[in-house]
Amino acid sequence: MNIASILILCFLAVTFIQSGYDKVSDWKGNVEWLKGHFAKTFIRNRVPELLMLILALELVSGILCLVGVVELLVTREHVYGFYGAVFSCIALILLLLGQRIAKDYDGARTIAIYFIPAVMAVYWLA
Repeated sequence: MNIASILILCFLAVTFIQSGYDKVSDWKGNVEWLKGHFAKTFIRNRVPELLMLILALELVSGILCLVGVVELLVTREHVYGFYGAVFSCIALILLLLGQRIAKDYDGARTIAIYFIPAVMAVYWLA
């Protein structure tokens, strides 16, 4: 059993489940803020739909990572953890794309920091 994989999966689970919860608990506030964030971009009229896509990816990622931790601890298998890490990478790439479209380079840099452990998890669990 690789304790580093368990720790990274915990990190990703907390990151994405909390982010998904934040989106659900303040949907209207998030949509309004993001409409302003993307006001000068070609995706300005698609903010609610794209936020729903990100929400779904984050929740799937977080839940798969959480199940992956349990799976590693109980059976020493890593199928759910692997897919959780892959979905995490996909979610982060889409978030990075959004930040780059909005020309929010500081936000993009922050997402890149999260991407490093996600890719490490994919590598370790492959």
